Amino acid sequence: MKFSIIVPVFNRPDEIDELLNSLTRQTYSDFEVVIVEDGSTHPSELVCKKYKDQLDLKYFLKENSGPGLSRNYGVERASGEYVIILDSDVVLPHGYLCYLADELEVNPIDAFGGPDRAHPSFSDKQKAISYSMTAFFTTGGIRGGKKKLDKFYPRSYNMGIRREVYLKLGGFSKMRFGEDIDFSIRIYEAGYTCKLFTKAWVWHKRRTDFRKFFRQVFNSGIARINLYKKYPKSLKLVHLLPAVFTIGVGLLSLMMVIGLVFCFVFPNSTGLNDLGKWLFWLGLAPLFIYTTAIFMDASNQYNSFKIGRLSIRAAYIQLIGYGLGFLLAWYKRCLLGNDEFFAFKKNFYR
Repeated sequence: MKFSIIVPVFNRPDEIDELLNSLTRQTYSDFEVVIVEDGSTHPSELVCKKYKDQLDLKYFLKENSGPGLSRNYGVERASGEYVIILDSDVVLPHGYLCYLADELEVNPIDAFGGPDRAHPSFSDKQKAISYSMTAFFTTGGIRGGKKKLDKFYPRSYNMGIRREVYLKLGGFSKMRFGEDIDFSIRIYEAGYTCKLFTKAWVWHKRRTDFRKFFRQVFNSGIARINLYKKYPKSLKLVHLLPAVFTIGVGLLSLMMVIGLVFCFVFPNSTGLNDLGKWLFWLGLAPLFIYTTAIFMDASNQYNSFKIGRLSIRAAYIQLIGYGLGFLLAWYKRCLLGNDEFFAFKKNFYR
């Protein structure tokens, strides 16, 4: 058997239904599916039974332990040469597995990953969030873009690895967030070959509203510092940019406020009034230029001004949310010496 597809799921029967349906449409058939129910109160067993005659599917129900350990549980019960790790909120294009099989036949590497996209049926908010997580203007293309500021690290929504390598490395760690990057770092450090397959993309639903999205990126910022404490060399310039952006937005906003105060408090003082105008426009200009770039790029990508407008909000949430989590974790872990922590854990999926 070539592939074992491992999917942990927590209270997402509707998402699993869509993913399994897309697997029935694959043009490549040498694969099995392993669904690991991670202590859900709304299980997916009935959904999985719908596909028992269409897929080689194994379903396991276990106590909650988080996605990383649930993936390990599934891999231990898999039999494929390669394991493909997917999140429950992805949908596969029909040629996904065929492309991987052809690529691995020519280039049999140890580990790989692919990018993600927004399906045309996704909501405008989901498309805006997808833009903010994949665009060069927001993430530097490190999640699979053609232009990127750092090398590619496979992520758990779309990740493949030889099963024997997976087991040798011990699979995912107990980290609740950032566990996929932790695993990817260990793959590189162990000297295994790893590659981005740009055509092995998936449709990824991500979060459905901005509040949940903020929780996600805030925890991702914290996770980056947790990873830095484990692997000091893993912290790169691109990971600092959201924190720099957050501080910069704060300072520019402060300049605008001070400028307005000068203009209103000293309307008759030419020097102070001019200084106030200068401070206001100096603070506004960089924000206006960046916001305009986001709006134009997202609008062009999705051919929608509405998505362009929503992408502005998503981009600022993505960068500031990540930046705040990063700065908080840096303060608590690097300055105060606290242990690993997360801001949103128990209520992350609510």
